[in-house]
Amino acid sequence: MERQKMDFQTAIRTCFSKFATIQGRAARAEYWYFFLFYLIVIFAAGVLDAVLFRHNANGPLSTLVWLVLLLPWLAVAVRRLHDRDRSGWWLLLHVVPVVGQIVLIVWFCLPSTPGPNRFGPPPA
Repeated sequence: MERQKMDFQTAIRTCFSKFATIQGRAARAEYWYFFLFYLIVIFAAGVLDAVLFRHNANGPLSTLVWLVLLLPWLAVAVRRLHDRDRSGWWLLLHVVPVVGQIVLIVWFCLPSTPGPNRFGPPPA
């Protein structure tokens, strides 16, 4: 069985279609493409907030966009941890200043565990 390449649009579609699904696994490309999309949209919303509402940070549009993207990001992050054969509870490392974020970034960058793991088969 040949793996399908994950591109930017496919990753975005996948993350929104599985916006509340934490079962299964997410490939590295799926997570990082969605994270890139997240950064671009948040930046654009911040610029629009600055222009339309004269807010220098966290205006109403940025807050709305963040709320819309939060659940899909959490779901893909948990699935990415599953791909590394780690529980989604490890996402709580975000509350540990600096060290927690570094550990999570390293785990998100590492390749998938080969073959099936306790969270299911490898992502397609």
